[in-house]
Amino acid sequence: MTDTESGADWALPDDLEAVQTALIEWYEGDHRDFPWRRTEDPYEILVSEVMSQQTQLGRVVEAWEEFTERWPTTAALAEADRADVVGFWIDHSLGYNNRAKYLHESAQQVEQEYDGEFPTTPDELQELMGVGPYTANAVASFAFNNGDAVVDTNVKRVAYRAFSIPDDDAAFEDAAADLMPEGESRVWNNAIMELGGVACEQTPNCDEVGCPWREWCDAYASGDFTAPDVPTQPSFEGSRRQFRGRVIGTLREYDELEIDTLGHRIRVDYTPDGEYGREWLTGLLSDLEDDGLVDLEMETESEPVARLRR
Repeated sequence: MTDTESGADWALPDDLEAVQTALIEWYEGDHRDFPWRRTEDPYEILVSEVMSQQTQLGRVVEAWEEFTERWPTTAALAEADRADVVGFWIDHSLGYNNRAKYLHESAQQVEQEYDGEFPTTPDELQELMGVGPYTANAVASFAFNNGDAVVDTNVKRVAYRAFSIPDDDAAFEDAAADLMPEGESRVWNNAIMELGGVACEQTPNCDEVGCPWREWCDAYASGDFTAPDVPTQPSFEGSRRQFRGRVIGTLREYDELEIDTLGHRIRVDYTPDGEYGREWLTGLLSDLEDDGLVDLEMETESEPVARLRR
């Protein structure tokens, strides 16, 4: 199967149905048991997808269980204090705090704009705050079996190695769409991501986990397991993201603080006129203010004050 429309020189195996069956049977026979794989609730799946964007799946499990127990529905989350939701995110080291804010806002949208019923298609789901194409497609796939083929880093690695798909986004999209059996987005997208996550990692485990595609895989036949570079996350320690979290965490405790007092509480090298001083902290607070998380009050006769927005 060659992509003749784009002129790309690549082909999938002729016995595509056998390829599809082999992967689905491998996945259904044994796969990692994450709690969100046992539900078709779109809210619970959305929470898992947002949490997983910057956090290893093993660590997401505990956070997901606690989050969905505390706020079990979109209605419960929509009524929650945003500072509490952001605080939960910080306490569980779940990455960018904006994701908590957007998740809270998306729950409010579902309740207010959709009468508590989730939209069901990828395009409709993208109308929710902070939900991009990948997350929308994942929710549509896993909750409603109504998605397109997922194309993430794992899927690209699998396609590149197994079928020599070129390192080109359009080629990966076309190959992923051709590989997925029609109307099977729920099981297929789970299965192919599982394949990339446990068998076709950067260091492959083909024989150890019984990769179902060994008989078709170009890399397995040649022994050449090179793959497109995997993007690395920027270091969290000392990052702007880390100090955003410290600001929110400190203001949750004190509610409001003068800016210099806040500065000394979030970093030991804070000096008002230094490299990491008022100008740096004001910029950080202005970003948080734009995100609707804090209020920065520039007093005329005293020091500026930062307050947690409620």
